[in-house]
Amino acid sequence: MDQEQRGGRQPREPLGERERAVLALERRGFPGPGAKERAIREELGLAPVRYYQLLNALLDDERALAHDPVTVNRLRRVRETRRAER
Repeated sequence: MDQEQRGGRQPREPLGERERAVLALERRGFPGPGAKERAIREELGLAPVRYYQLLNALLDDERALAHDPVTVNRLRRVRETRRAER
């Protein structure tokens, strides 16, 4: 009997390289306006809109929390504050 049949959860795959790169970029500080968007394009090859879609999904992913709890929890607080202001 496998883990799923016993009622347990199957182990999930670890975060991919792109997901880890998104979290690493979020840990960094940026000197001025536009610097982060430029880094998103140049380093990740993503449009900023797509980057923020991926980031938002990562904040709800328990694998991201396990990988970088400080960054994920900080970004979750920021997201909740912004939602409450709307």
